[in-house]
Amino acid sequence: MHDDRRLVEARLQRVLDERIRPAVYPESVPLEVAVWHAPDEPVPVAEGLAAEPEPIEVGARWGAPWGTSWFRVTGTVPEAWAGRTVEALLDLGFDENMPGFQCEGLVYRPDGTPVKGLNPRNQWVRIGAPVEGGEEVRLHIEAASNPVILDYHPFLPTQLGDKETAGSEPQYKLTRMDLAVFDETVWQLVLDLEVLGELMHELPMDSGRRSEIVRALDRALDAVDLQDVNGTAAQARVRLETVLSEPAVPSAHRVSAIGHAHIDSAWLWPLRETVRKVARTTSNMTALLEDEPEFVFAMSQAQQWAWVRDHRPEVWARVKKAVADGRFVPAGGMWVESDTNMPGSEAMARQFVHGKRFFLDEFGIENDEAWLPDTFGFAAGLPQIIRAAGSKWLLTQKISWSQTNKFPHHTFRWEGIDGTRIFTHFPPVDTYNCSMKGSEIAHAARNFKDKGVARHSLAPTGWGDGGGGTTREMVAKAARLRDLEGSATVVWETPAEFFEKAEAEYPDAPVWVGELYLELHRATLTSQAKTKQGNRRSEHLLREAELWAATAAVRAGFPYPYEELDRIWKTVLLHQFHDILPGSSIAWVHREARRTYKRIAEELTAIIEAAQRALAGEGVRELLFNSAPHARDGVLAGGASAPTAEGRTHLTPRLAGGFVLDNGLLRVEIDAQGLVVSAYDIEADRETIAPGAAANLLQLHPDFPNMWDAWDVDEFYRNTVTDLTAAEEVAPEGENVRIVRSFGSSRVTQVLSLAAGERRLLLDTEVDWHETEKFLKLAFPLDVHAERYASETQFGHFHRPTHTNTSWEAAKFEACNHRFLHLEEPGWGVAVTNDSTYGHDVTRTVRTDGDRGTTTTVRASLLRAPRFPDPETDQGVHRFRHALIPGASIGDAVREGWRINLPERRLTGARDVAPLVSVDHDAVVVTAVKLADDGSGDVVVRLHEAHGGRGRATLTADFEVAEVAATDLLERPLEEAVQREGGRVSLRLRPFELVTLRMRRA
Repeated sequence: MHDDRRLVEARLQRVLDERIRPAVYPESVPLEVAVWHAPDEPVPVAEGLAAEPEPIEVGARWGAPWGTSWFRVTGTVPEAWAGRTVEALLDLGFDENMPGFQCEGLVYRPDGTPVKGLNPRNQWVRIGAPVEGGEEVRLHIEAASNPVILDYHPFLPTQLGDKETAGSEPQYKLTRMDLAVFDETVWQLVLDLEVLGELMHELPMDSGRRSEIVRALDRALDAVDLQDVNGTAAQARVRLETVLSEPAVPSAHRVSAIGHAHIDSAWLWPLRETVRKVARTTSNMTALLEDEPEFVFAMSQAQQWAWVRDHRPEVWARVKKAVADGRFVPAGGMWVESDTNMPGSEAMARQFVHGKRFFLDEFGIENDEAWLPDTFGFAAGLPQIIRAAGSKWLLTQKISWSQTNKFPHHTFRWEGIDGTRIFTHFPPVDTYNCSMKGSEIAHAARNFKDKGVARHSLAPTGWGDGGGGTTREMVAKAARLRDLEGSATVVWETPAEFFEKAEAEYPDAPVWVGELYLELHRATLTSQAKTKQGNRRSEHLLREAELWAATAAVRAGFPYPYEELDRIWKTVLLHQFHDILPGSSIAWVHREARRTYKRIAEELTAIIEAAQRALAGEGVRELLFNSAPHARDGVLAGGASAPTAEGRTHLTPRLAGGFVLDNGLLRVEIDAQGLVVSAYDIEADRETIAPGAAANLLQLHPDFPNMWDAWDVDEFYRNTVTDLTAAEEVAPEGENVRIVRSFGSSRVTQVLSLAAGERRLLLDTEVDWHETEKFLKLAFPLDVHAERYASETQFGHFHRPTHTNTSWEAAKFEACNHRFLHLEEPGWGVAVTNDSTYGHDVTRTVRTDGDRGTTTTVRASLLRAPRFPDPETDQGVHRFRHALIPGASIGDAVREGWRINLPERRLTGARDVAPLVSVDHDAVVVTAVKLADDGSGDVVVRLHEAHGGRGRATLTADFEVAEVAATDLLERPLEEAVQREGGRVSLRLRPFELVTLRMRRA
């Protein structure tokens, strides 16, 4: 037989495009359209329905950026269509390649009942199946004219990302508003041809199955009369029945399809628009569930469920029914799909507390999986948190985006810093927006790394990012792929059903230890510095508020602010979403975030001050309230008393220019350029700064990544660096040193100070930043020979190498830490702490002259200036605080990290405040003291071993205790026995072990 495969393939493409797809809607009549443009922000549904619209013609432009337009469409079904299926085709000006990234709509009936959402891949509304003819049609569309931010030429700076700068130019052209006959037979033929055509392209050229499909497609196309597609479609389908009914081979890969619509809680749209995106998507999905009995849909992010409940009660009623039927599945058990690198210990725990509790309270459903398909890498402390929340599985696919190294597994057990292992799956389909294309399903089967020992993978199916969800076409394709020769098999399943099967078939899955580092999007650790500072500050204010409110409630009957703290926590957790905290959202999002963090700080400060006043009483004694988990200035952790001060710091001129700070423990030399050329540990007789080098060195790099401007920093940025050594001023300021520099259009003011009685050099840096596409670093070249360094993460720390022996190590050229980094040689180490930065790099060189020692350089990332998606990223004034601690052990690093993030609070009062709870071991750190969330008045204490070793400690409660129970993060008792005597609890902790204790007061 002659090879005519390419001829048939080309024929299929043209006939589908030009004849068969257009025949899905063979007849149509126009609808009458009128529009009312809301004057500002979105209005309530009742107001939009009641507004008086003006006529508008198809082809007219509409929609200012971020505007809302209410369209009213009316018409009559022709009598001649009686007995046929009729749909309204409502095209607002869609580009089908941009579902979720442009205009969208939600269709309502005149009584305000939501019908379904409209997006570029979902433009139809069913009118009747069949119709009687003569029906009057009246629909209303709440249309959002969200501008296209990420266009075909991506990453171009645009002012469209903020309503305040976006202008008023109409964004869209009304394209089609018709009533049309829907020919389901032709629609089914389209899907038959698409599935077989897509499968054919994935099969080997010389396979018999591919040839069978080619021949069947050729025969089917022969049966189609191109002048009467609707009359001949059924005949064409008959000719495909045999080839579509051939079953898959027994060894075929098995895909669990899960309906999905990954909706970014904010990204290229503001939070308020996400509220509406969720309503549109859930309207669509509940309607699809009614039409497709095998379909299952899963949605994560309790915050988004709460938005539906609070803003769209009619949609919520449908969602609740679908959940009760077991087909609309709450997934993930987190408040949002947060970043996991930067949130602190308690914040990461509360993501699960609030997420899981929402689903338990609303539906009685407990999630066993963490669902984070799009998060930019995963911190090494996360497995323990997932397990402590009562979950046991993790799903993500984002690691497939890594640029350098291919991850070796798709199904494995992930081990965290404390030894906890979580069964984890990376869908080999490599997308969370699977559309059931043959290429996607074939890629999943080919790509699956665990072939031979496992056979199951998962495919999150539906349009996402901006929402939209699964379409009826995807469901129809999945039905054809259920058991089809040449393809993986596809079945709709819940996340739990998939994980149960996958874990059962692969009990000895391989283990990956440590962080799941994404070799991409590294710059999200630095972009939008004020958003990151707002998060860090809010986390520590929440710690203080809970600690002092709980202490005051037990000691002084202070009314514990349950509702306020619950609301504030949820707001902070929302802003940890993986495009808000990472700094990768539009300007509008970050403008609102700055305002929100300011409000939160005011509210939490008021709670703290009220609780402390209730504890201290009225008096004239100076009291230092110590919120840190370690003693401070003579004040016990969690207590308040008069501070003690020892020694003083001397500031003297330096012979070679500059100044010397000396407090008897540390002698710091600052040269005439304001650089730290020596930090001498007097007790250890040890220099901290590498010979010939200088710390407090600001370095400026060009920063123009190949793509993903706010997200990425590419390694070539290091090729060019400017050391900012010129100083306009280096002068004393009291016992401190003040330094002023200017560069480009920016200005830096620093104050260097040395605390009395402490080996701690504080560096306060204020940057008035007006650079573009630049990267600012603060360098500390240290005379330390270390092959690895410790970086704080949730409930502990994680070691990374300082060398680049392998491509895996070299790829980590920008990484995340929380409050501290620590390097050490046996017996002596150095810590660098911070109050608000996350990104950093650590490099090492061996000095070729002199002592041939090793210089290990720690650089904190301060600021960037990308122009997409926010063209004004980080412009303005920023303040940072860092500390250099020579001679620091890992315990010192932990303590100093807390100290720099919890500033002193002093007030006058009548009495000291004893800690509500205390621990007798420095390595055991209390991260939270609070009252139980259920309002019982029980005291909840969360703690962990922080040094990375075994910890034996006694926790003592300074109140009468009736009962103590170990609990999970949701404060539910565990089976583990607690050893106690009265208010004293004996603890034996493994390295980094996390423990939550609930104490019932007598």
